Amino acid sequence: MSGRIAILGAGSWGTALALMFGATGRAVTLWARDAALMESIRANRVNTRYLPGFALPPSVALSADIGETVASADFIVWAVPSGAFREVSQLVAPCLSPSTVLVSATKGLEEETCLRMSQVLAEVIPDASERTVVLSGPNLALEMARGVPTAGVVASTSSEAARRVQALALGLPEPTFRLYTGRDVTGVELGGAIKNVIAIGAGVCDGLGFGDNSKAGLVTRGLAETMRLGVALGAETATFLGLSGVGDLFATTNSRLSRNYRVGLGLGLGKRLPDILQELGQVAEGVPTTRVVCALAQRCHIEMPLCQALRSVLFENRDAPQVIRELMLRPPKEEYS
Repeated sequence: MSGRIAILGAGSWGTALALMFGATGRAVTLWARDAALMESIRANRVNTRYLPGFALPPSVALSADIGETVASADFIVWAVPSGAFREVSQLVAPCLSPSTVLVSATKGLEEETCLRMSQVLAEVIPDASERTVVLSGPNLALEMARGVPTAGVVASTSSEAARRVQALALGLPEPTFRLYTGRDVTGVELGGAIKNVIAIGAGVCDGLGFGDNSKAGLVTRGLAETMRLGVALGAETATFLGLSGVGDLFATTNSRLSRNYRVGLGLGLGKRLPDILQELGQVAEGVPTTRVVCALAQRCHIEMPLCQALRSVLFENRDAPQVIRELMLRPPKEEYS
């Protein structure tokens, strides 16, 4: 199989992508700055820290040298946390070939600037926009590693770039990863980021023992908030009814495999946020994204009461049941207003 792939980030998501792309027989290099982690994976051919139990195919190489990793790559896939995205992009920029396709698989927003990951790439790499593709959808890493049938979406302003990334899922021994193409980069990125915030809320509902009525209402109204903000920022409404919207929202708000859901579950059970994050041991993108979403809502004059309520629970130490009571007592309104 042609097309050399560099995957930046050896957490559970990056490792799952390496497993999947490696299974096609393509040459894949998995990079992380943590040399000790790379040595451990190299020794065992298994990422025992983040995705234990799954051996990497022989076609997957391992590297802690980012320049070496990306220099000859046809595709570079970012699977790093949003907080490290700009720094990693700056390391990559001097080593890039002008023909390399840039793929963001990071589902988050930059906290300091409120930028989407494709916008960060455009700032760091001058010609990035024409060759950037964003990957999103209901893609839980453990299920992908298990070979569960999974669908996703790759969006780009370049139809050719999107189709090239779509083709990377072909050639699997079993057809377990189906990618659709799209052009709404803004909507796909916002859907993938904001669903993490809503997933925290879903976890809170379950932690408090509220049941399915409460969670269904929260998820539905959370989708309405996502769509309002997305449209204000230039996204298409239909995108949020697709894989990167409803699809990802459904998976993330209902699965204990979701780190963001587990954050909310812990909060609902009365645990402190620092303790939850320490126990988690990985980044939960919904935590910083909550701040960003609320800042964007204020900037765009968009009402997002659920996200604002979650911000108060996460960062202002508000009591979750009281915050929910205040949401229920908001003035009546039409559903689609």
